[in-house]
Amino acid sequence: MIEYLPLPESRRSDALAALSFLPTGCFVIASGFEGARAGVVARAATVVADDPLLICVSLKRGHWIEPLIRDSRAFALSVIDRDDKFSLKKFCDDAPREQDPFDCTPWESLQSQSPILKRASVGFDCEVVRRVDLEADCSLIVGRVIDVRLGATQNGK
Repeated sequence: MIEYLPLPESRRSDALAALSFLPTGCFVIASGFEGARAGVVARAATVVADDPLLICVSLKRGHWIEPLIRDSRAFALSVIDRDDKFSLKKFCDDAPREQDPFDCTPWESLQSQSPILKRASVGFDCEVVRRVDLEADCSLIVGRVIDVRLGATQNGK
């Protein structure tokens, strides 16, 4: 078995700069189960298969939203604008958890009942098909798209 060496610390800044060439966006992953709802800004999201349509989301490992995703076997992914300071602050990792973050935020749900932000340009409703634990600070959640909502800017309204 071949063993590869980790990225040398001296090359870390180059690797981080190179990552800027990968496509990125701002995403809020949300879920709900038995009356509880939660949402958080995802580390990254991407399409990983076309048939069936699968989306993979990177989520900070051990985040308090994980039990809701596990128990409901579903999540919603809202694509938000980078300039949407309200959503970025409301759903950041260190946002207070005492209150439901969707109480004062317009949202809707599709098949899975996971909340999709109404201010999102696009919303995906997904059934969890796989969770991948990585030896890293994030885990991956793969979902099969079961419904989609196009925002007003996307569907011509």
